[in-house]
Amino acid sequence: MDPAAPLLTIDTHIDIPWPEGPSPFGPSARRVDLLKMKAGGLAAGCFAAFIPQTRAGQGEDPFARALAMLDAIRAMATAAVAQGGFRLATTAEAVEAAWAEGAPAVIPCVENGHALGADAGRVRALAARGARYLTLTHNGHNALADSAIPRADLGDGREAHGGLSALGREAIAALNRAGMLVDVSHASKPAMMQAVAVSRTPVIATHSCVRARCEHPRNLDDEQLAALAGAGGVIQITAMPAFLRAKGREETVSVADLADHVEAAVGSIGIAHVGISSDFDGGGGITGWANAGETGNVTAELRRRGFEGAALAALWGGNFLRLLRAAEAEAEPSTR
Repeated sequence: MDPAAPLLTIDTHIDIPWPEGPSPFGPSARRVDLLKMKAGGLAAGCFAAFIPQTRAGQGEDPFARALAMLDAIRAMATAAVAQGGFRLATTAEAVEAAWAEGAPAVIPCVENGHALGADAGRVRALAARGARYLTLTHNGHNALADSAIPRADLGDGREAHGGLSALGREAIAALNRAGMLVDVSHASKPAMMQAVAVSRTPVIATHSCVRARCEHPRNLDDEQLAALAGAGGVIQITAMPAFLRAKGREETVSVADLADHVEAAVGSIGIAHVGISSDFDGGGGITGWANAGETGNVTAELRRRGFEGAALAALWGGNFLRLLRAAEAEAEPSTR
């Protein structure tokens, strides 16, 4: 691969404000908008419809909220075509086509299986609106699985299900049938390990880091990394300061710390199982990669450490697209 050739860079976890919040066409105070993506050479992003954890039956209906946010993503991408902006991309092929056209791609997804309520069949509706992965949990246990971070304010104990619930296993089967990826970021270790074993396709941790580098309940330990890689999965090292360095803050954590975690993961499980994400607008942001416009700084640091050509392309999106294609191949014909 030509070192000067442009990279297909995919950030696998970006939180969004839509349908509320500022226009994504920018300029804005958000860490990610169209102008920043273009300025930083960020080719594509997984835009997450985040569903906060609540007690069952309390607050806004999480399923309705997820559908509204996915609809907003689709509407935004449709409107952007006329402005020479984003492209909606719900397949690996569509991501590559948008990149070839020079248009930043928007890949919809949903963060927190709480969106399903108690009905795994709702996965089909999320997929029909373009969602390409579902993050099983967020902070706080839900009906699908235990979280890495229980929430005492919601009445959580250390665990609720011993990992996955029966509903969680049904949801993973439904995700496999729908061609959606299973995201194990935020899941407890037992839930994560069980998801790896249950899923017919490789699972992904879209925004996590390496526990050997930083002791944090959200990070994956050596046993989890080995299981993930053994099943063909990928960990996307993320720019969350506290995951990269103990008690880290944006001003004390840099792209060098991110690269340290990338190197540690690659050294442990190999280049085919590691990628990159930001968690921008969801708490992510470090010195040197504070917004999408600074994406080139991450590439420069990785190159400084010897990552070039095919290895760099794999980290920046190739590994994610491989998993996306694997999920697409597993989907039942009626859902493609």
